[in-house]
Amino acid sequence: MSRIQACFSALQDNNKKALIPFITAGDPDPGLTVGLMHDLVSAGANIIELGIPFSDPMADGPVIQRASERALANGTHTDDIFKMVAEFRQQDDTTPVILMGYLNPIEIMGYENFADKANKSGVDGVLVVDLPPEESGDLNKAFKPKSLDQIYLLSPTTNDGRLDRICEVASGFLYYVSLKGVTGSDRLDVDVVAEKLNQIRSKTSLPLGVGFGIKDPQIAGAVGKISDAVVIGSALVERIAEHADEKEKMKLEVSAFIRSLREALDNID
Repeated sequence: MSRIQACFSALQDNNKKALIPFITAGDPDPGLTVGLMHDLVSAGANIIELGIPFSDPMADGPVIQRASERALANGTHTDDIFKMVAEFRQQDDTTPVILMGYLNPIEIMGYENFADKANKSGVDGVLVVDLPPEESGDLNKAFKPKSLDQIYLLSPTTNDGRLDRICEVASGFLYYVSLKGVTGSDRLDVDVVAEKLNQIRSKTSLPLGVGFGIKDPQIAGAVGKISDAVVIGSALVERIAEHADEKEKMKLEVSAFIRSLREALDNID
């Protein structure tokens, strides 16, 4: 059983929901990323989503775009991220780690080479934002022998035919983008999300995570009632940016925020 499967299975057995925070590797400083990952787990995170910084993150709003810019300015490369995951694994061999990014850095490295390095470092899954399922066959072939789950995005505009195709090739879990637009958007309608999740559940038994528009414990709790996992990105990255020059305060703020989300998810009626 993979780390991702084991994580969701244990949470389901205890009637709990997964909390999946996103941070950009190398932001605000490459030397802080591994410590932040451990802080997130200590505060209640179940899975870590680690962003691969990219110069043209078209699906991301300004908060995460700026995080990518900072990480790239710090000289963070894909090989550095594998080293970060490997260092994280020295103390934590349980928490799943998912890399989230765009296809270009993977193509530059080569599918087989990327998959091999990801596997050896301790990565569990990869979400490639701009790779449609119709074109993902070669990457899937590279990932499967290395036991890497390929996580796919679903959106409010995903039709039945495309949903069927994604469900055929996805593994680990599915990530439902709750809003049209980029990361950091708001105006989330939980009832509308619930309707879409019911449609998705009719097609697959994979766990369903929801992200985009989740900014506080109240929204996290509401989304947790209807999903298997809550993904928090921009609201967390924004807190990191606010305290980038005050490292200890940043760690305290990040941990307090994650704990508040964990508490909301653990107190769902």
